[in-house]
Amino acid sequence: MLSAAKGVLFDLDGTLLDTADDLGAALNHLLNVYEFPVVSSKEYRLVASDGVYPLLELGFKQQLGRFDKEVLRQEFLDYYLANIANHTQLFPGIEQLLTLIEQANIPWGIVTNKPAFLTDPLLLHFKQFKKSQSNISGDTIKERKPHPAPMLLASKEIGISAEHIWYLGDAKRDIDAGNAALMTTVAVKWGYIKQFDDCSKWQADHIISNPLELIEITK
Repeated sequence: MLSAAKGVLFDLDGTLLDTADDLGAALNHLLNVYEFPVVSSKEYRLVASDGVYPLLELGFKQQLGRFDKEVLRQEFLDYYLANIANHTQLFPGIEQLLTLIEQANIPWGIVTNKPAFLTDPLLLHFKQFKKSQSNISGDTIKERKPHPAPMLLASKEIGISAEHIWYLGDAKRDIDAGNAALMTTVAVKWGYIKQFDDCSKWQADHIISNPLELIEITK
């Protein structure tokens, strides 16, 4: 079990946590405030891990240019931070996977592009993350994914050389970062992958459809 991996790193949004509904709630709050039509879950899930501006563009469309985008961004973040875990939950199978990783005494951590002022309070809502040995956010250092530097910092913090680490993510930037760091990369299909985005072209070492498939491929 997990004998091929000496360390495991994860992306956060769309890989460990389904954060889309809280991000969507923040967007729809703004749309209500400014009297725009709200967007559906099906719509906002497609851009949930792309950052604030793509969400604002989704909601305000051509009218976004009428607004100060920095003001909107701050209003979005204020609401999101105040309601950061109202709907967010672990993806099915993640808790069991983390338990198996810990039982195998394999160190693990998180590398996300989410800024630390959002990452840190969000992680506190989930006891399952207490044993994470590295939490690298998008602003922990100057570089962020797809640059390999955050990956290499996490590698150092969990005490495992990069070539012995498996990295799981739901976006091409995750796979690019892991590949650049010479890690074994795993594209996860349960996240926020757009219909037109073919993850088979990302050059990941593996593609899995549910978290427990990792156990099978790392035997």
